[in-house]
Amino acid sequence: MAIRTRRSASRPAAKATPKRAVKRALKPGAKPVGADAPVPRAGIESLRGRIDAVDRELHALLNERARLAREVGVSKGKQGRLVDFYRPERESQVLRMALERNAAARAEGTLRDEEVVRLFREIMSACLAQEEPLKVGFLGPEGTFSQAAVYKHFGHSARALALGSIDEVFREVEAGHADFGVVPIENSTEGSVNHTLDRFLSSPLLICGEVELRIRQNLMGRMKSLREVKRVCSHPQSLAQCREWLNEHLPEAERIPESSNAEAARRARDERGTAAIAGTTAAEVYGLEVLASDIEDRPDNTTRFLVVGRRSFGPSGQDRTTLLLSTGHTEAPGALHRLLEPLARHRVSLSRIESRPSQRRKWDYVFFIDLEGHAEDPHVAKALLLLKDRASLYRVLGSYPRAVL
Repeated sequence: MAIRTRRSASRPAAKATPKRAVKRALKPGAKPVGADAPVPRAGIESLRGRIDAVDRELHALLNERARLAREVGVSKGKQGRLVDFYRPERESQVLRMALERNAAARAEGTLRDEEVVRLFREIMSACLAQEEPLKVGFLGPEGTFSQAAVYKHFGHSARALALGSIDEVFREVEAGHADFGVVPIENSTEGSVNHTLDRFLSSPLLICGEVELRIRQNLMGRMKSLREVKRVCSHPQSLAQCREWLNEHLPEAERIPESSNAEAARRARDERGTAAIAGTTAAEVYGLEVLASDIEDRPDNTTRFLVVGRRSFGPSGQDRTTLLLSTGHTEAPGALHRLLEPLARHRVSLSRIESRPSQRRKWDYVFFIDLEGHAEDPHVAKALLLLKDRASLYRVLGSYPRAVL
């Protein structure tokens, strides 16, 4: 039987359902509060007729939008490839405008922000894929959180390519076999994904987008109870994100790291006594029973993914820039301060800094830095010009729209 773990008091309480929200399902024969009589049949038919009219109008507008999107593609040149028509900065602007409209209409009763963003993302995805879909590589197999990140960012009209490793995602995009790749970069509980960071040391690819995905971990397998679990497989990040739950509920079970959560789910399908930690999609794909849901140790567990491609894009108005930097002698007093001082001088906000071995010599490091703004923004450009003169290694890995929800 599936169990749901109890959350600590730190998890925020559920918000009260707004009066205008859709009512919860009722028991047979029960009436909504305040409902004295059922809606007359004629009234229901009238409402359905109005819904049908709205649907016809929506359909016509969707076709018109698709036609306009096709004209935009034609205006960019008949020789251009699909990837040349994809504009992440424009999509970010469209989504943010949709959120602004949703906020303005809040008093009238609207869809949730998440649903509005998802709907507009799928509309843009379908319009872009009229000729052929974008090809996007991710760490497979099917059913991983990386695949969910692909669909959240590109929509379901994109063609998601399951690949065997993060290295392979980079290689396929570099070779042009995939238009873009989606790779994990950090988790709010366990920190950075070092393999992805290290790949940027040798890859020419640029960052052109980011995705934030709320990660809900589930224990799944073919057994019926936790007592039958002898071993737990998952990606090392997922095992770490559920460490406290595993210590409490399965202290004797062996923990086995796998290359991906989906691979762990496939193993749980094929091995007696083996359970996996993964998302619900993996349970559906591999026919597994969810034994316990939401077992991550932190209720805000979120993974940030990067979209990598072969070109850079212009400003969206709400951007982030990632730099790869080093100085000649990273062990010298004040070396990092001197390197970053131009950012403070020009009031550029730093949101993240991470050091990694430079792979040039021992105890020598490079720095991955995230800052707010686009490299073309005037105050950012001035800071980067000074910073470049002070660095022994300087690369703008990408300026890209910040994640929308």
